[in-house]
Amino acid sequence: MNAYLEDTWKINPQWTLDYGLRYEIYTPISERAYRTSSFLNSFPPAGVGQEYLINPQPTYQTDWNGWGPRVQVGWNAPQAVHVHMGGAITVIPPNIWQDNLLTGSTPYVVYPRVNAAQNGEIAYGFQITPDELPQVYNTAGVNVLASGNPKNVAANTVMDVNRYQQDLAALSPSHQLSLLSLAGIDRHFGNGYLQTWTLGLERAFGGLTADVGYVGTSAFRLPRMSYPNAYPGADPEFARFTNFDGSGAVTGGFGFESVITATSHSSYNALQTSLSGNVGHGGPSLQAGYTWGKSLDDVSGILGGAGSTGAVTLFSPQDPFDTRAERGPSSFDVTHAFTLSAAQGLHFERLGLQSDRTHLLTKGWELLSISTITSGSPFTVYSGIQQTGGGTIGADRPDQIGIPDLSSAGSSTRPRDDYFGRGANNASFFAIPIGIAGGTGANSGRFGTLGRNTFRGPAYYDFDFALIKTTPIGHRESGLERADLQFRAELFNLFNIVNLGLPANTIEGTGFGMISKTAGTSRQIQFSLKLIY
Repeated sequence: MNAYLEDTWKINPQWTLDYGLRYEIYTPISERAYRTSSFLNSFPPAGVGQEYLINPQPTYQTDWNGWGPRVQVGWNAPQAVHVHMGGAITVIPPNIWQDNLLTGSTPYVVYPRVNAAQNGEIAYGFQITPDELPQVYNTAGVNVLASGNPKNVAANTVMDVNRYQQDLAALSPSHQLSLLSLAGIDRHFGNGYLQTWTLGLERAFGGLTADVGYVGTSAFRLPRMSYPNAYPGADPEFARFTNFDGSGAVTGGFGFESVITATSHSSYNALQTSLSGNVGHGGPSLQAGYTWGKSLDDVSGILGGAGSTGAVTLFSPQDPFDTRAERGPSSFDVTHAFTLSAAQGLHFERLGLQSDRTHLLTKGWELLSISTITSGSPFTVYSGIQQTGGGTIGADRPDQIGIPDLSSAGSSTRPRDDYFGRGANNASFFAIPIGIAGGTGANSGRFGTLGRNTFRGPAYYDFDFALIKTTPIGHRESGLERADLQFRAELFNLFNIVNLGLPANTIEGTGFGMISKTAGTSRQIQFSLKLIY
């Protein structure tokens, strides 16, 4: 539910004040049959255990502080300059699809797996069917789903996770214990907030309008995935909610945990300029823009984006308990971006004396173009091995010990696809900190000092053009055209520029530092006829 008030106060012919206030309420995610589960205490203090609840109530806190004030001042300055400045606070509601770790979780959705015991065997085709899944008990030994109706489960029922895991292990051939992967939403989760401030100047001259402005934003309490019990395969010193015996073997407790928390933040600052309008009499219609900006955050990614151009993008922090080292350029950050679109009527019908039949061929031609030039996208270098006892999710980073001569710097003495410049020895710019004194885990290592998104890929260039001929077909009695036949010749990436993607960014992977994919297509040409009626 939300409501808002807004008003404009014209103080005098030169000054205008716009102001408003918005209030928004977003209730927590729920499920009609109460088929939800989550942790009571996602991050308990040292020495305190965890409890996993069925039908947690409340699922998380309702944020009643949904106020969003906004104000803007406009000034008609001398010399036809218009100045505007303003600021606002905007509520960011939870994303019901992205942030929902309440529904679709244990015990209503279970992904049982079997780990083979040492020197043990698992028969090919072995499976656990839904009918064979164990019953669900609370810590008092009561079967909480005996009625088959999840609405009968009392609020905040504590699930006996250990008993369920032991009963699952009894179904496997070797009775090997495999801990459940549990998920939930932190009870302190809620709305995020975006603060925005702007200052801009606008001036019209002739048929053109120029605009230059500064835009700044700061967002906080943004959602992120957190891992209270470290990553899969963590040692006892990291996985403090897992039970181990003297040899380090898992005997129970909690396994891998994924919890949505409101602990992320981001910022964006940019100089944004634009020029739009018509150039002179009969000149082209232009829309040009240049942005010099920087977006920073501590977790971001592009689904289907950077990975499709050759690089791995991970959303998880290197250290599951310390996200401070994750602050860096956003995965979608572009420092420089220039775009130019133009539309020009060619007016061939004005060339010399022409007959009506010739006019039919020379009239209605138009040339369109869209040009885009951007600087490269950031990417992170990963080591590719587990460096510490904190388990692994693939996000471990190395130390940087050298400064590579990146091919994006414009060097023409070597192939562009060798991004770090040493081919098979590209890894020599980095060192994976393992086998060191005081290290943890099987590799006796530590977390690397290399930051997140510290390198940038090649720039991107694209020039698209279209030649269009529109021919009227017949006329109505009112004089209006009955239809138009439009011929289009469209050329994408006209100059056939090879835009390289991001390099392979895992040191222990294949082809580290080499670019094997492009970030766009080759020249594409298409012709079409369109009937508009």
